[in-house]
Amino acid sequence: MSKVIAVFGAGTGLGVSVARRFGREGFRVALVARRKDRLDALVEVLAGEGIEAVAFPADLSQPAGVPALVEAIHDRFGRIDVVEYGPISGDQGFTPAAELDAATLGGLTPLLLLTPVEVVRALLPEWTERGEGTFLLAQGYSAAQPMPRLSGLGPVMAATRNYLYSLNAELADKGIYAGALTIASLIARSEVSAAAQAAFESADGPHFPVADPDDLAELCWDMHTKRDRVEQFHPESPTPQTPA
Repeated sequence: MSKVIAVFGAGTGLGVSVARRFGREGFRVALVARRKDRLDALVEVLAGEGIEAVAFPADLSQPAGVPALVEAIHDRFGRIDVVEYGPISGDQGFTPAAELDAATLGGLTPLLLLTPVEVVRALLPEWTERGEGTFLLAQGYSAAQPMPRLSGLGPVMAATRNYLYSLNAELADKGIYAGALTIASLIARSEVSAAAQAAFESADGPHFPVADPDDLAELCWDMHTKRDRVEQFHPESPTPQTPA
């Protein structure tokens, strides 16, 4: 039975590029996001390239729905070998740290922290029994490097990053790999790049380069196959330019 990658937060940027890269290696693909119409369009694109993909519409801000979602993917494919989790959308924005409140952080926490934890919990029995599995987290640079006026997302992603480092150390000897791709760039063809750039500009924040999602997907494949680092930055030495 061929392997399966589940792309959580599949979109026109990194998500479809990851699906395409793993699909070229014979993986079948589960595409997960809220909007069925967009998922169906991605399924059609991948099918035209000879990649078997199926849409699984789901609201990833609802961690309680993860067990049923994972079961639905299992019912269709019989297994899940790799997860790529990166569901940032235009609905999640930056907030200056001085303006943060509990409600803002609470609104971000389910999607960015609680759901990935529940995904891992749902898959650990299968991965432990098989002796292999991969969880790849795609996150923004503010998870690792705080920036003035660009908070909110960062503190929550930083908590998930902390969890992932611990997870990697605990599971490596069981054949299970957890890694983070930390992206200090905008992503070409992504639906949220324009919104993110506008947020940076309005905050007089850093100017990030634009990355080709196919290059990022290649990094995901490299991390999955080599398993030689917990975190990969892109660019490797991030140097976003801050306006004078």
